[in-house]
Amino acid sequence: MRRRSIGASAALHTTLVAATAAAVFPVLWLVLTSIKPRDGWQSTKVAVFDHPTLANYDDVLTRTSFLRWMANSVLVAGATTVICVAIAASTGYAISRFRFPGVRSVMWMLLVTQMFPVAILIVPLYNLMARLGLINQFPGLVIAYLTVAIPFSAWMLKGYFDTIPVEIDEAGRIDGLTPFGTFWRLVLPLAKPGVAVAAFYSFMTAWGEVAYATAFMTGDTKYTLAVGLQQFVGQQKAEWGLMTASSVMIAAPAAVVFLLVQRHLVTGLTSGATKS
Repeated sequence: MRRRSIGASAALHTTLVAATAAAVFPVLWLVLTSIKPRDGWQSTKVAVFDHPTLANYDDVLTRTSFLRWMANSVLVAGATTVICVAIAASTGYAISRFRFPGVRSVMWMLLVTQMFPVAILIVPLYNLMARLGLINQFPGLVIAYLTVAIPFSAWMLKGYFDTIPVEIDEAGRIDGLTPFGTFWRLVLPLAKPGVAVAAFYSFMTAWGEVAYATAFMTGDTKYTLAVGLQQFVGQQKAEWGLMTASSVMIAAPAAVVFLLVQRHLVTGLTSGATKS
């Protein structure tokens, strides 16, 4: 291999340092602002640590409905993740392994449904939810998120199942397993990286979504975290101290989920993208 010149190495490392700084700065600013006094962000004095305090976190936890919003988001995101993975995995496996009438139509449907912007779907989904009595109900919000998460996850998992040899299915049938038994006992354990990607995507879809939650949840007790943060923004003033403290606590569960599945993410994304 050709050795890189000193100038090229310097340019490469400078670019990497600049990119890292650009990625880390917003997060660092968020954390530092959250530990400043309530109105410390308005100060014209530039200081990294300006009387650090946890008062913002205390106010968020004790004087707002943050814990209720957190519980609502955990419930909605958890239900969305479980249901999405179950439906998307079975759908992706069926499309990958079986040839039935309309299989190509199903594939096109999964692809086309991802092309519609959320803003276009809010009105028809709202009318449908209203007729079913699901406005301001968690099941209605979960269904709305599934309309976004399932098509992508099923398409991605179909590509991942394509990389698993069909001979494994044949061996399972020879051993007397039913098609579902083959899927559950043999194929699904081998698809853990792809399932991890689908689970992470569906969780993040529900965890940080704002548009559907704002449109469909009308009661303060049913707000999710993304909608609850809007309560800190008034017509005259925004409570940046409370917003940044809440944002740090909101990011923590997402970081935990990422750490749990991160060793599978790269494998699942690359494998699912190589075949279709």
